[in-house]
Amino acid sequence: TNVTVAVPRGEDGEMELFVSTQSATKTQSLVAKALSVPASRVVIRVKRMGGGFGGKESRSTTLSTVVAVAAQKLKRPVRCMLDRDEDMLVTGGRHPFYGRYKVGFMKSGKVVALEVTYYNNAGNSIDLSLSIMERALFHMENSYSIANIRGRGYVCKTHLPSNTAFRGFGGPQGMLIAESWMSDVALSLGLPAEQVRRLNMYIQGETTPYSQILDHITLDRCWDQCLEISSFNQRRAGVETYNRDHRWTKRGLSVVPTKFGISFTALFLNQAGALAHIYTDGSVLLTHGGTEMGQGLHTKMVQVASRTLGIPSSKIHITETSTNTVPNTSPTAASASSDLNGAAVHNACEILLHRLEPYKTKNPKGCWEDWVNTAYFDRVSLSANGFYKTPDLGYDFETNTGRPFNYFSYGVACSEVEIDCLTGSHKNIHTSIVIDVGNSLNPALDIGQVEGGFMQGVGLYTLEELKYSPEGYLFTRGPGMYKIPAFGDIPTDLTVSLLRDAPNDKAIFSSKAVGEPPLFLAASVFFAIKDAITAARKESGLSGPFRLDSPATPERIRNTCEDRFTKLCPPAEPGTFTPWAVVV
Repeated sequence: TNVTVAVPRGEDGEMELFVSTQSATKTQSLVAKALSVPASRVVIRVKRMGGGFGGKESRSTTLSTVVAVAAQKLKRPVRCMLDRDEDMLVTGGRHPFYGRYKVGFMKSGKVVALEVTYYNNAGNSIDLSLSIMERALFHMENSYSIANIRGRGYVCKTHLPSNTAFRGFGGPQGMLIAESWMSDVALSLGLPAEQVRRLNMYIQGETTPYSQILDHITLDRCWDQCLEISSFNQRRAGVETYNRDHRWTKRGLSVVPTKFGISFTALFLNQAGALAHIYTDGSVLLTHGGTEMGQGLHTKMVQVASRTLGIPSSKIHITETSTNTVPNTSPTAASASSDLNGAAVHNACEILLHRLEPYKTKNPKGCWEDWVNTAYFDRVSLSANGFYKTPDLGYDFETNTGRPFNYFSYGVACSEVEIDCLTGSHKNIHTSIVIDVGNSLNPALDIGQVEGGFMQGVGLYTLEELKYSPEGYLFTRGPGMYKIPAFGDIPTDLTVSLLRDAPNDKAIFSSKAVGEPPLFLAASVFFAIKDAITAARKESGLSGPFRLDSPATPERIRNTCEDRFTKLCPPAEPGTFTPWAVVV
């Protein structure tokens, strides 16, 4: 949960804070403002977080500022760590979205026009809600080429705690609504959903609604490989056979692509710094602007430094992230931290290598320690600052020109589920994922990120639901009522494949971002459930599009499988009763 330790340091209002935050500089700025001192008097230190996912990008400052003021008044260290129920009550979460759409399409399934409107529940303050809406609009077409398109977004102020960033930052919400209308098109025409999706997918050289040309697109390769490793055609035949033989359990199958833009949509955040020290024993101390929250960022930065300097990783150490070593850092967010900080680390190491080059030339048979010592005795600085800013970025909403994203990460997932039509419960039978991460910096870490992001998405789309009383009291503030994925929710058969031979020339060592893109692939589970419900509804003589809101909880699955039992107990008319809970 959110936690801060504030320690007053001597005179002149100095304050040192140990904070679980993704945004050290923002925390420094707000604490300095709360204490009425310059930012140079405040030091923020982050060793690691124990999980962030966006919830500690801005909302952690609510606690940090209060604790700092208390420490200043008492002239002694103060520590505060929220209980889980307190954290869920005050911190806010992912923005709920409501989407309305109008789609024009041909009999073949080709979508030719789209008008979509998004409404997000911002809570009681703007926080990051506008940027989240921007990203949702940038992903309103997901992976599909649509000739005529118009998107609008409305940020809605409500009396709930302010909602904030969460892995995907509006992208998953925008893309889920896109897949909903794509599913409706297929159901309207009676065509297989995968056929309609494949027909509308982007190809190399096409232009997005925000005028960015797609180059190095790997969607088609991911799609074809995913169908192959999942044995899609055999699996589809098996699902149809199973559904013919079973009335009250049904299976569903779905393939869903994703295209996720990598960069902060706020241009000024696309920068990073790094600091590297070489000591006379040859060891290297490395610091950069990114924070470690379990995603392996420090591990990747050590690898970048090791590869650049040509020394073993064992000689390189990262202690922590702190504002007194690397200033003015961007939040560790938007999946861009390996790209930005990796390039800054590379820059710092290149500067050091350049300084050591004369000594390597003079003593080619020497070792790393020899060159370092010779440079030291020759009074050469063995410390360097690195800096990087993403080139050729910037988008203008007024003229619809520019490049909002440096590049895109692509992926495709195929999932099979089985639902119980009488209880609404479901089992995740199979998922195959193919994702393009360029030339991976660390395949083990990246596969872990894909698996973790996917399972977090399974929670988002099938389990996790906030319920409030009509007066705004949050009921779901702990594991008793708020259900997150467990071991049994992992697909029985889960396969993750990183796309081969897809280098990305726009990021460090031809790699690609991997933090946020995999989360939306869990929508394949959601639409597999919808496919299974379609088969159940067919038994009752129902066909065509129908509404299924996310998350696909047992209640929603059961009630959407309309049959003779649901007709016995129709829902009450709105306004004739007081609901026990309001879902937002």
